[in-house]
Amino acid sequence: MKLNKLTLAVAVLTATGHVCAGDNLADQNIRYTTLPTLVVEGQLQTADEQRLTLDEAGQGVPADAADLLRQVNGVEAIRMGGRGLDPIIRGQSQTQLNVLMDGAYIHGGCPNRMDPPTTYSSLESYDRITVIKGAASVLYGAGGSGGTILFERSAPDFAEGENLKGHAVSGYKTNSETTELSADLAAGTGQGYLRVIGGYQDAGNYDDGDGNETRSAFTSKSGNLMLGLTPDEFQRFEVNLETNREDDTLYAGAGMDSPESEADTTRLLYEYADPDGRVSAVTARFYKSSVDHLMDNYSLRELTAPMKMAAPSTSDTTGGRISTDLRNGEQLLTLGLDYQRNERNAERLSGPADGGDPAMLQSVMWPGAELEQSGVFGQWQTTGNADRLWKAGVRLDRIHASASRADEQPAVAMTPTPSMLYTRYYGTADTDAEETNLGGFAQVEQRAGNGSLYAILSRSVRTADANERYIASFSRNMMTGVDSSWVGNPELNPEQHHQLELGYRYAVDDLSASLSVYQSRVTDYILRDLARGQEGVLMDNGTATVYRNVDVIIRGAEAGVGYQLTDHLNTALDVSWVHKDNVTDHRVVAQTPPLSATLRMDYRGDRWESGTLITMNADQNRADLYPGEDLGSGQDVQETAGWAVMSLYGRYRITRYAQAELGVDNLFDRTYAYHVNRANADPFNPQAVLVNEPGRVIWGRLSVSF
Repeated sequence: MKLNKLTLAVAVLTATGHVCAGDNLADQNIRYTTLPTLVVEGQLQTADEQRLTLDEAGQGVPADAADLLRQVNGVEAIRMGGRGLDPIIRGQSQTQLNVLMDGAYIHGGCPNRMDPPTTYSSLESYDRITVIKGAASVLYGAGGSGGTILFERSAPDFAEGENLKGHAVSGYKTNSETTELSADLAAGTGQGYLRVIGGYQDAGNYDDGDGNETRSAFTSKSGNLMLGLTPDEFQRFEVNLETNREDDTLYAGAGMDSPESEADTTRLLYEYADPDGRVSAVTARFYKSSVDHLMDNYSLRELTAPMKMAAPSTSDTTGGRISTDLRNGEQLLTLGLDYQRNERNAERLSGPADGGDPAMLQSVMWPGAELEQSGVFGQWQTTGNADRLWKAGVRLDRIHASASRADEQPAVAMTPTPSMLYTRYYGTADTDAEETNLGGFAQVEQRAGNGSLYAILSRSVRTADANERYIASFSRNMMTGVDSSWVGNPELNPEQHHQLELGYRYAVDDLSASLSVYQSRVTDYILRDLARGQEGVLMDNGTATVYRNVDVIIRGAEAGVGYQLTDHLNTALDVSWVHKDNVTDHRVVAQTPPLSATLRMDYRGDRWESGTLITMNADQNRADLYPGEDLGSGQDVQETAGWAVMSLYGRYRITRYAQAELGVDNLFDRTYAYHVNRANADPFNPQAVLVNEPGRVIWGRLSVSF
């Protein structure tokens, strides 16, 4: 039986889709969607919680979750290859976002983020993806200044007399010749359940719009086993074992590829829920994730460097969260504590071009980098006033960071230890750091006619991550003497974001609209830069990559409008804009997306659905370049031209149990790239690389449910 669960979050309409009303087939207890439901939250709303299914058929066979998330207003993603896209929310990315995979943190194993957490998000294994924009919650960990992404699974829901259910999906995508297979099977009774999920994807290199082959091939395999006990209608115990394998993954925006990468995650869950009780919910989650990642410059590509290079790395995370919900009439209070410990190790090994696998230690890139976070939090909200809603939260976090291998000496002659690099660039060899960080938010929404006004004021604090604090990649050209090392800064202060967001939401009859504007003043923003003897940086070579604190202002706006033209036809337009200024150095901040928009029209019938999606990006002339700007960081490759691409899709429900989908992405075979990019993974060249998106793609998918 399905556990009754109190939902704490309130979703926000983003005009990205509509629930199909009056569809007789949809009334049946059959899972038709082949991808998870997407929930977008940003502010409270006076209506009941709305969960709108993003039109999952509009994007073919997504390689990973970031492909799907790109369709959300204000969300983009950084591409390095065909797998492992890195999401951006409101111009913020990486550890400025909190990404939880069914309650667990999975931190990737690659120092250059070949494998961000979304790499290990096998979409077929999740029931729901929730996007929280901004720091509008304190429940999911420290930081999260840009937002939070929650990949969530639910207990199987069996109808009366039902003990077995499942669905299977097969799909194919041209251009990259991607094959997709997945199955989700569940069996259970009123006392418990067993759910088994498996997925497989195999992709080749794709061509861009000009027919240029882009290194993007990969093979992905995943498996998930969930065993749950439901002794009564209030309680659930669950053990969740998950494994993900990524093999032969190629990257266009890199000097290396990844022959293998794997992640294993164990989760334990206890839930108690009684919506009518004073203690309305108790949740305890514990998890352990282990990532092993390997990249090299020879096994999957022709060796062009003078030496073989390999970089094995690991990332091990242990943590948990315990929380309780206390209800008193219209008041709901959530209290809890959480813990997370992540340890990362990465080495760069070198060897002769004509020899076997390299074995000589050239750099200790992640020198046993350990980050331990302990937090306590409280979040309160009203739940019954129809005209005014309040919500507020506060959390206190204690941070400890260290690097256990900082004094380890590489085997290559004249190569400094990580501590020597920190001393050379910042004047310190002390790798231990302690922080106490306070964050929180307050928001109010007031009904005004057919709409509502809202305001959110927040403070979020993000500590430096493993790269920013401890990366120690030594690189010097022995012929020219050019030093292109990549060195973390153990003395970084945490980022402190103070943001105000104002917005208005309107809905009447068939018309809905929303507008939000926000501004954040960031103290001690952690900036990736080039060493030029700035304050706190001792070296002035203009070629080494360093980290330092600056002050930044982030401002932006998002707007959406949707109109139901007929009972079956609707249209929606979303627009987002973000602007970032480095006020310390009086220059732009790299990796800021340009003005972007999506326009879609969807037809929904009883059996047949179809639609079109137009995605647009404006020119981005605010680029942080090097050379070309004396103080530039070089993290932007170039100024980028605007573009627009169109995609089409159709879906037909064959029977109660089967549906077929067909579509075309990038219909006119345009050549284009998003402005945001990833730095090169070349062992001696961390310069940024811009990767083109795929050209025209024709895709199909068949799913069967029972």
